[in-house]
Parts: sequence; structure tokens; C-alpha cells
Amino acid sequence: MKIIMLGAPGAGKGTQAKMIAESYKIPHVSTGDMFRLNIKNGTELGKEAKQYMDQGLLVPDELTVRILLDRVAQDDCKNGYVLDGFPRTIPQAEVLEEALNKLGDKIDYAIDVEVPDENIIRRMGGRRACTSCGATYHIEHVPPKKEGVCDQCGQELVLRDDDKPETVEKRLRVYQEQTAPLLEFYSSKGVLRSVDGTQDMQDVFKAIEEILK
Repeated sequence: MKIIMLGAPGAGKGTQAKMIAESYKIPHVSTGDMFRLNIKNGTELGKEAKQYMDQGLLVPDELTVRILLDRVAQDDCKNGYVLDGFPRTIPQAEVLEEALNKLGDKIDYAIDVEVPDENIIRRMGGRRACTSCGATYHIEHVPPKKEGVCDQCGQELVLRDDDKPETVEKRLRVYQEQTAPLLEFYSSKGVLRSVDGTQDMQDVFKAIEEILK
């Protein structure tokens, strides 16, 4: 079972990807993790990716797909995998599709976790992170015992720049322009499925399980 997770930043697709991976005993393949591992291990692909990253450039789609194919060719992926963070654009999806076709393979499901923008802005705006130990909280869902103070180490909790409403709005605009067109792309392939991401995390997962049955 080969699955792609789609959804706006903050929709919870990463959480659902991990839950799917755990439940179905298939790897959760994150592009960020793949890059870090290849660079850490000093592989040829890692060295190539590092040259771009050191210059602050995006790793080209063709190289990202090569790293991805190298990852999914490993033994633990023989029963499938969950892709998280790739593809982000139509060209990436096309390069991935072409590469999988050559292997006689294809994506089984593209699952879109649907959450309205205003919910995401509120959800991410409620996050708080510890400046010292990195523990994370949410003022509504996982509040600290004492407001603004970390339960773990007693240091100050802050709203990270990434979670500020103006930053979230910018990320959502980029998502709408670059990534949202993938919904139409995978719909045309007959593999797109959508779930209501505004529900409780466990209910979202139950809806995904219904799809995967």
C-alpha cells in the first residue's frame, strides 16, 4: 500500500502519516528525514543534496525523486510506505509518477486532510514552545499547568515565528498556489480520497482506516 499524504501546513497530515505507518507496519517516509540521513551517512546522493542546501537552494525535483526511490527500494518498504512532504508541486508529482511507472509501480491513495484556513490559523496560533527544552504545548488542547511556563523545565513558553498568524497565512498562500493543484492531479488519477481534518485526531484516523479497508 503506497500512500501520499496531502493537506495544508498545520492540517495534521504528519501526525496521521505516523499513525498509518504504525498501524499498518509500513515506513513513514519524510523527505526532510531522507535528506538528513543521506547527508549524515555521507552517501553520494547526500553529498549532491548538501551542495544545494549549503547554498540555501531547493534540492532539484529530479534529485529528490532519486533519493526517494533509493529509500523506497529498501526492504522495509516492500509492503508499502506513507509519503509525507513530497510531492509538493505538479512537476514533482509528474517526475515521481514517471519514475514509479518505470518500476511498474504506482501510488494507491493520495489522502487529503481537509481543514479550513481559519481553523489552521487558530490551531497554529495556539501552539507554544519552550525556549529551553523544546517541549510543545497548545493553549486550548495541551495547555501547560501554569500559563507561559514549561511543565518540564520551568522556562518561558513562546509563540514561534513559524506559528504567528501572518507567517501561517503566507504559508497557506504558498500551499494554495503550489500544492493544492495536486488535489486535481490525483483526483484525475482516481486515487484521491478526502477526510475531515477538523475532527478529533482519532476520528480522522478512523476515517482514513475506512478508506484503506
